[in-house]
Amino acid sequence: MNNNAANNSSNLHGLADGVLRPLGFEVLDVQVQNPGRRPIVVIRMDRLDEQPVTVEDLEAASRAVGAEFDRLDPISGEYRLELESPGAKRPLTRARHFERMVGLKARVRGEGHAFTAPIKAVQGEQVTFDCEGEDVTLTVGTFQGNLAEFPDRHR
Repeated sequence: MNNNAANNSSNLHGLADGVLRPLGFEVLDVQVQNPGRRPIVVIRMDRLDEQPVTVEDLEAASRAVGAEFDRLDPISGEYRLELESPGAKRPLTRARHFERMVGLKARVRGEGHAFTAPIKAVQGEQVTFDCEGEDVTLTVGTFQGNLAEFPDRHR
């Protein structure tokens, strides 16, 4: 993604989160796909109450974000807006996200690390991973984390 697309994703993230948070949702990730042609804005969201995201939630969120984007026109030209639940590759961006998934594997990139390992523990903003028997502890916000295995039940 070029820097302009990255800046646009950040702006869109803020706009979408401002609309969705009062409705009980949080924006986990915003991606602008197909920049330069007819872009697709993909917003991955979750519920603040940590319940599963429903089709009705996605419809309500899509209407709210679509209305705000129509009002502010943050993307020039035509684009497609897609909202989705976190899915199997859920972004893990807050300590609470890691707490919910303790025991499951996460894909970690950043702060000089690149590994996939089980989440062992979370204490404050520190997340410890079990990297083949060695503990690796990182601070939330200094690395990128995504769920690497799907839980057998909602967490």
